[in-house]
Amino acid sequence: MKGHRPQSRLAFGSGGQTPGARELPEEVAVAISFNGSTQAVMMATPADLKDFARGFAHTEGLADLDEITKITPVQTDKGIDLQIWVKKAAEARLAARRRYMAGPVGCGLCGIDSLDEALRDLTPVTTDLAMSPSEVMAAVAALPQFQKLHDTTRAVHAAGLWSYGEMLTVREDVGRHNALDKLAGAWLWDNRTIPGALQSPPRYGAVVLTSRVSIDMVQKVAAFGQPMIIAVSAPTAQAVELAEKLNITLIALARPDRFEVFTHSHRIRPEVAHVA
Repeated sequence: MKGHRPQSRLAFGSGGQTPGARELPEEVAVAISFNGSTQAVMMATPADLKDFARGFAHTEGLADLDEITKITPVQTDKGIDLQIWVKKAAEARLAARRRYMAGPVGCGLCGIDSLDEALRDLTPVTTDLAMSPSEVMAAVAALPQFQKLHDTTRAVHAAGLWSYGEMLTVREDVGRHNALDKLAGAWLWDNRTIPGALQSPPRYGAVVLTSRVSIDMVQKVAAFGQPMIIAVSAPTAQAVELAEKLNITLIALARPDRFEVFTHSHRIRPEVAHVA
């Protein structure tokens, strides 16, 4: 599956009606299984599934990259079984963090069966990073250049990692949480060393999002280890509180010409004056 397909439609306007087709994103049930046991079922775009597996496992605190031994997407009549095989050390965490319900694309906490799991403790981000206002706005302006699926369908979210003047990686999905998980998984894989741990030091940056920022998005960015969020929409009040606690700079309502900073504004450094 390529993530989108044509759908016939009838367009109406001042000139009357026009038949034709529009490319729409695929939305399929993806069961995320660990060692043969289903942990979650998410509605997702069936692309970059191995990135999705790695990112979901990591941002949910289920398994680190070096604990994953194999990933196999299996097509079924009703969707895709994303089979992840992990070492025994991860099995206890899997039992403690079990999810058992299907989650719609807009929900990042569906299926979690306790408050402790939904609001789990995370280590504050300590990575040292600063950006000037012009760099923040450049990051926002750059993301649309990498939204190929959005350009085709106008119906998906994107998450990108901007670091020192360039967009390193971008992933798209019908679900905002899925796009962020795919980004995290891709970054983990790109920064791996043998036998699978992160290289030292890895490249960190700002996570750029096309969506609003909720608590669970902040949790995933913290687990991802990134110190900044730049989002085009507003955050929830609780997301701001959590970003403050986790030492994450939360920038929202961002456009190529303006943005608002809600937490840890010390990471926004002054513009460097250019001397002629």
